[in-house]
Amino acid sequence: MTLPTITQNIIDLAPGDELILRFRTWDDYENLLIRRQDNAGLKIKYNSATQEIRIMSPLPSHGKNADMLADLVKALLKNQGKDWEAFTPITLKRINQQGVEPDYCFYLQNRHLILGKERLDLEIDPPPDLVIEVDLTSTTKATDYQAIAPKELWIYRQSNLSIYQFDGQNYQESDISYHFPDFDVQGLIPHYIELGWQVGSSVAVREFETFLREARK
Repeated sequence: MTLPTITQNIIDLAPGDELILRFRTWDDYENLLIRRQDNAGLKIKYNSATQEIRIMSPLPSHGKNADMLADLVKALLKNQGKDWEAFTPITLKRINQQGVEPDYCFYLQNRHLILGKERLDLEIDPPPDLVIEVDLTSTTKATDYQAIAPKELWIYRQSNLSIYQFDGQNYQESDISYHFPDFDVQGLIPHYIELGWQVGSSVAVREFETFLREARK
């Protein structure tokens, strides 16, 4: 078994590993982001409330699920004739409060406010309208995004999709998506992700697009 390695110049975790560093400061977090360098496969998050830094190295299946979930969201948006801006990978930070790296995030209602921007600064830019997290070897909590405050957070875990909506102060779990209220996304998304493992991602997305077209008739 390969043990995690963190030195002055190296951060090395095996796929599926998660490392938790406790009693850490915002400066510790920022230094780790710098030391990560080109190892974009590592996800690093920080929460000042717990004083914890979490470093996670995703499994390949994590990336497949995240990519497919994002494609299904794009199919829903295209079906509704909506425009979007999507980002992955991305680091979202509220200075001295929280830093997270979602698997995908979408700007929908606020897309016009971030058009043309190569970097986002949440001190002046709005948070994403929809954030997606896929959990395989780690666990995401809605409170991980409390300071970031995206309007809606999706967490996909063990073939279940949980939806959380920000009410201005806290996240409330919901059965209905604010962005897609006419669709049972909690049923549809897991079904087509699992289908993707059986028939392939592109086939599953095409079948989903066919379903959406039929539903409009």
